[in-house]
Amino acid sequence: MYASTLLVSLLGASTVIAAPTWPTFNWDAAKPDGLETVSEYFNMLASKVELGKSMAEAPVCDLSKAQMAAAPTPLAAPSAGLVLKHVAIGRGTQNYTCDATNATAVPVAVGAVATLFNASCVAATYPDLLGMLPKLALQFNLTEQEDARMGPTNLIISGKHYFTNTTTPFFNLDTTQYQIGEAGCSKDSQTNAPDDAPKGQQGEKAVAWLRLKTHTGSTGNLQEVYRIQTAGGSPPATCQGQPAAFEVQYSAQYWFWEGNSQS
Repeated sequence: MYASTLLVSLLGASTVIAAPTWPTFNWDAAKPDGLETVSEYFNMLASKVELGKSMAEAPVCDLSKAQMAAAPTPLAAPSAGLVLKHVAIGRGTQNYTCDATNATAVPVAVGAVATLFNASCVAATYPDLLGMLPKLALQFNLTEQEDARMGPTNLIISGKHYFTNTTTPFFNLDTTQYQIGEAGCSKDSQTNAPDDAPKGQQGEKAVAWLRLKTHTGSTGNLQEVYRIQTAGGSPPATCQGQPAAFEVQYSAQYWFWEGNSQS
């Protein structure tokens, strides 16, 4: 009983209590498996709720039990001594610029903007559900009114992700509910997403998985950040038909690791 209550509070169908227009499924997305993804999510959720009814107590939200997925060519493991502090689902856009006068030019990445949703307890207790969340999030429109809730889940916002310049990703994980820390980062390494990674709303490939190192002055003892289990976000191969600036919808898991304070 307790386990099913936890599941519903974390991942329950918000459409039961929300207005029918929120969250809004993206019917225009060129993703034939969109409805199947949503159906698979709710079927998995329902099966876990049913199983939870027979459990005497809810699973413990113990982040030490959470395990990051590995890419076909794995990223390096977190540095020795670091411990997992937070797991979030990021939902937003990867941003690009183009030389509109040159159809063969390659789009240039200039950053990203995303809302981060707290998925720490999901990572610790229901890793299979966690694996579905980036793909699920991409099925729903992202607007100023809707970014307070990630699709049909009840995950709570734990922060924002943006770039302070074209090369510096920044994570603000200090909110009224959570004080996890803030960190500017630099890319340490990257690896291609798996070939079967979820594509974007218009069929875009999944962006690379990343390992980031935080900058001096970061707070909350944040040391390393991993972007994994990406969905969508990649630009077209060339600038043909593209405006001078454009966005590509994406979602991903972000894993935040802490250790000794930076000096």
